[in-house]
Amino acid sequence: MARKKNIFQRAWIPEALKPYVYNRYMFTFLGFLVWLTFFDKHDFILQHSYRNKLGDLKHEREYYMQQIEKNKADMKELFTNNKNLEKFAREKYYMKRDNEDVFVFVDKNNKLLSESKDVQKAE
Repeated sequence: MARKKNIFQRAWIPEALKPYVYNRYMFTFLGFLVWLTFFDKHDFILQHSYRNKLGDLKHEREYYMQQIEKNKADMKELFTNNKNLEKFAREKYYMKRDNEDVFVFVDKNNKLLSESKDVQKAE
């Protein structure tokens, strides 16, 4: 009667690699690697997405810091010169003097004409 071959004898693996492939520490390491990659609470995939999100948040922070500096400069300019303050109030909030009338022109889409011109230039 012929003996059944062991699973290790059936697999086609070069003799030089067999000690490394069938090593119990290698099996343990591979199992640990699979566990960390897919099943752990802090798996590698989640860590990668957290790193990407952190990078995006850092870019957003830079953008907002630049906007804050720009707004501080604009505020300083507005509050030091009355003509600039009046110009800003008229253009941004459509404020007027008592003896003036303000006309706001809009297009068919109820957008200001200056906004619709900016959109046309961008396209």
